[in-house]
Amino acid sequence: MTTEAPRTPQVDRDSGVSVLVGAAVAALVLGLVLSVVGAFAAGSAAALGALVGTALVVVVLAGSSLVVNLVAGIMPTAALMFALLTYTMQVVLMGLVFAALSASGLLDSTLDRSWLATAVIGGVAIWLVSQVLLVTRRRIPVYDLPSEASER
Repeated sequence: MTTEAPRTPQVDRDSGVSVLVGAAVAALVLGLVLSVVGAFAAGSAAALGALVGTALVVVVLAGSSLVVNLVAGIMPTAALMFALLTYTMQVVLMGLVFAALSASGLLDSTLDRSWLATAVIGGVAIWLVSQVLLVTRRRIPVYDLPSEASER
């Protein structure tokens, strides 16, 4: 058959969530590898720094991506506005967390600053690359064309 089955918004939203889960898993795997390497290379402070950095990346990026995915499913016309807003909130939240960690003294004693930064930078990079790869493989459309019935 050459006809396509009608698509529903629920299918798109589920596909979007599976992409987010895939990106989160990729970031978690990188964080665990960094933590193990950090534990052997520089001790427990490096391992803990890598774990905290990974947790920060996954929580901030997954939370904001889920919000954008939810808004895109409910109100597609507002998706871009919410994407820009959540990007701004990601930057602010990351800055606040780093400021709180610096003020608390944890970055000088319990957490290794360089391993935390490596985990954050590496986690964000692997998140972005894996999300782009997963989205292009799933071929999730940016928008839906109007059906022929609504054009008449």
